[in-house]
Amino acid sequence: MAKDIFDVIQALKTAGETFAIATVVETRGSVSAKTSSKAVIDSEGRVVAGWVGGGCAESSTCEQALTCISQNETAILDIDLDDEILGAGMPCGGSMRVYVEPVLPRPALWIMGHGRVAESLCIMGDLVGLQVIVNDPAVDWEKYPQASRLITDDLDYALLQPRPDDYVVIATQHKGDHESIGRALASEARYIALIASRKRSRLVLDYIKRQGFSEQDIQRVVTPSGIDLSPRSPEEIALCIISEIVMLRRGGSGRLMRDLLEEGGAEAQVKSIKRS
Repeated sequence: MAKDIFDVIQALKTAGETFAIATVVETRGSVSAKTSSKAVIDSEGRVVAGWVGGGCAESSTCEQALTCISQNETAILDIDLDDEILGAGMPCGGSMRVYVEPVLPRPALWIMGHGRVAESLCIMGDLVGLQVIVNDPAVDWEKYPQASRLITDDLDYALLQPRPDDYVVIATQHKGDHESIGRALASEARYIALIASRKRSRLVLDYIKRQGFSEQDIQRVVTPSGIDLSPRSPEEIALCIISEIVMLRRGGSGRLMRDLLEEGGAEAQVKSIKRS
């Protein structure tokens, strides 16, 4: 039975796979694919469902899909089917434009612990587009409705398995923080934050050092964590941490937008003076 392309897309998203969707948005002259024809291309550059044309059209689209996936950017691909190299296929006499869109799994925010900070992190993490996973025996769906997954039976933190693009926040309130950080450091998670007092942070870092983790490993632990907003409430503490995560995810500077705008205007004035 032929697979419906939208069923394939949903299955890949559910499985957390990386792929790209190519859609023919314009055709001219004689081409085999029609406007709105679609193809799903996996992370290895193979068409797994759909069709946007054969020969040169497919190979060019697959190549562009790999570029879009690696850069996490969309692209419009212009394909001239009247200028094919001899031996790659017969020229069709037409051209087409293909819109290529990468689909990457949402990064996950792993929250270790419970309490008002963890609850606020769950709400804000979901709002900024992260897949929220909360790991603690005391959590329930009533207090964490935005979470995509709750883990309540993981006493040794064996289920803490973040991917390289994921974020981990240890908010266990001293209960198992030293053990969960060890699990997090065994992964390639891009961000590992510890919410603790300075004294507790030193104790935790000393512990993981004695466990054989290198100084480079220890430097991966962000503590104190978050952007400095002088927080006073649990909600404000969560906001500081989510702000830091957004900054890292989007490549921001953490500076005031007004200052950046004023500096940009000053630089433009200096360049104008130099040109004159």
